[in-house]
Amino acid sequence: MNYIIDSNNLNYKRLNLKIKNILTNLSSNPKDIKNCKNENINIDIKNVLGQRYIGDGLEKKVSIKIYGTPGNDLGAFMDGPMIEVYGNGQDGVGNTMNSGRIIIHGIVGDILGYSMRGGEIYIENDIGYRGGIHIKSYLDKIPVIVIGGSAGDFLGEYMSGGIIIVMGLNNNKKLDLPFKSSKQVVGNYTGTGMHGGNIYIRGDVEEYKLGKEVRKNIINNNDKNILNKYIDNFCSFFNINNKISTDGFFKLTPYTHRPYGKLYAY
Repeated sequence: MNYIIDSNNLNYKRLNLKIKNILTNLSSNPKDIKNCKNENINIDIKNVLGQRYIGDGLEKKVSIKIYGTPGNDLGAFMDGPMIEVYGNGQDGVGNTMNSGRIIIHGIVGDILGYSMRGGEIYIENDIGYRGGIHIKSYLDKIPVIVIGGSAGDFLGEYMSGGIIIVMGLNNNKKLDLPFKSSKQVVGNYTGTGMHGGNIYIRGDVEEYKLGKEVRKNIINNNDKNILNKYIDNFCSFFNINNKISTDGFFKLTPYTHRPYGKLYAY
């Protein structure tokens, strides 16, 4: 079942109300539920310009395509939907999301995936500061963030679980091997306070940019399998025909699960 919303001249409250009304009507109408059991629910939102909180708290299996640039906290607390943005994202994309998938054909701002607990986020190009801060795993939930370009300072700060992949691709997606990046792949303080999970980075990073709580590691076959899975997804979502090799990746892991244990009395 397909729905189209024109968000031109709609503020964020009215836009989000339209989305929720569509899903509420489906839930309350037995005929609609029967008709859509074997169909995908698709909502296309046109002319988006800064409206925030789109997709927040949604739990239904719905596909939302956004044409334009949504505002802050896109997909916050969501648990199941798939959101695809044909434009850029702002701050707080995937804030505390539980499950689902967010795909952005552009760049995003700061605190991408803040306290994310599950699901996957794919960013075609660069992200701002503090991406993946406080992300965590729980039981079978493993949050994954895949960044095609570069990341700003404090990537993975206080990370306690999950996976972050930074590929450092140039905007023209030139995939030279051996890999040589003409720009900074990550900023300063990468992995500061990290005490769980893995950060995979393609290229080299100077030691002074890394938090004192992490160590560089050579990737093994299990790491390559993980990378290939999410890199293949990335290439599929963004129509990249070239094979992106796992060559040139290294892994950041925390050296302790209690990096600040001496600061506390317990």
